Amino acid sequence: MKKSPKALLVLLLALISLSCFEDRDDTPITVTDINDFVYRGMDAYYLYRDSVPDLAEDKQNSSNYSNYLASFDSPETCFESLIYNRSTADRFSWITSDYIALEQQFNGVSKNNGMEFGLVRYTENGNDLFGYVRYILPNTSAENVNLKRGDLFYAVNDTPLTVSNWRTLLRQDSFTLNLASYNDNGTIDTTDDSIDPTINKVMLTSIPYTENPVFKTKILQVEGENVGYLMYNGFTSNFDTALNAAFGEFRANNVQHLVLDLRYNPGGSVNSSAIMGSLVTGQFNNQVYAKLNYNSIQQDNNFNYLFVNEANGAALNSLGLNKVYVLATGSSASASEMVINSLKAYIPVIHVGTTTVGKSQASITLYDAPNFTRNEANPRHTYALQPLVAISVNKDNGQVPIDGITPDITLEERINNLGVLGDENEPLLAEALADIAATNKSVPQKSGKTIEAIFDSNDLLPHKKEMYIEQ
Repeated sequence: MKKSPKALLVLLLALISLSCFEDRDDTPITVTDINDFVYRGMDAYYLYRDSVPDLAEDKQNSSNYSNYLASFDSPETCFESLIYNRSTADRFSWITSDYIALEQQFNGVSKNNGMEFGLVRYTENGNDLFGYVRYILPNTSAENVNLKRGDLFYAVNDTPLTVSNWRTLLRQDSFTLNLASYNDNGTIDTTDDSIDPTINKVMLTSIPYTENPVFKTKILQVEGENVGYLMYNGFTSNFDTALNAAFGEFRANNVQHLVLDLRYNPGGSVNSSAIMGSLVTGQFNNQVYAKLNYNSIQQDNNFNYLFVNEANGAALNSLGLNKVYVLATGSSASASEMVINSLKAYIPVIHVGTTTVGKSQASITLYDAPNFTRNEANPRHTYALQPLVAISVNKDNGQVPIDGITPDITLEERINNLGVLGDENEPLLAEALADIAATNKSVPQKSGKTIEAIFDSNDLLPHKKEMYIEQ
């Protein structure tokens, strides 16, 4: 059969591409080569460099440096050996073998079935878990099967969830979710409440998805004054324009108060956090929003983020507020905590909810290049590092406590009374509105078990809980 010119052209291009790929791999990368990149990156930038003996003694200048690198069987093992106090001081540095996927995730793109969830132990210190739906992303599989906030589940593909298996089960691209129900056994005593399996199931499928962190906005009224409500679920710089537009809505409605809902926001871009602080206020332009302090050999990189009056070439719709309410919980971290910590040095910040995570360190992506930047990255592999490189403080050098920021008004979410996000009767929002109205009385709460999530959907993607510095 005679091949068409078009088919021959396609074949020729394919052969050229294959040839180029083979040429690039003429010098294969070794584990030792990548270990060298890992060591050099950590030696140069790691926040806790001086506390890690192998970094402090600078093995690059020793005669047995090659043997040292060869002693690690993988870049991951080498990286982990250089982490300072993994369980306490540094819970957040990590390494990836695919920085292309990482870059997509930083831009809000990842595979997602649309179910954002928290996981809770059945019993204190137990290994068995059940899950609850926090919110559903629009135009996703979870929305299509009518999952909603407050739905409970106990298993995936009929396998009960545990501390050791939940990541594997819930990370699958497609699975069946086994649903459960809350049973108060007809009493107000919560000790006999239970999570009971049901026969109901739904199928969830993940697709590449770009999440807009500006999840919900609303204008509420309290005592004749307008209150803006914003649920913001991640500091993602490519949605700064959408964030500014949300504040434009508040400004157009002349809001006198703002409730910023960061209860499930794990953090993100430091720059977006500074934009958020500038949108809330506006009267502190060019003053210090936050400071980033690096390790002893990177002091020239110490940097002050300032309050700004524009972003991406557009004027900010700043509200000029002298007080702000923030809903924050044990799922609020890094850039979310930076908003609270930085703003409270200027205006009262009323934190409603529970104690936050306690993460004040920022990370940066390091590539295998002479200057560790993306444009000269070694083409023979796609490893990158995401180590903690700086610690953030506010203008008064106040740091987020390592055990988290404690609330001004403590209120835990309850399994059987999560409420509707953005609704004035949702418990955390209702508590903030009551304080705005100066009623000086708490909103009556239904009985039911409080929720203490030990894992959540953000734990499936390590970048989600980062406070990162954009190069």
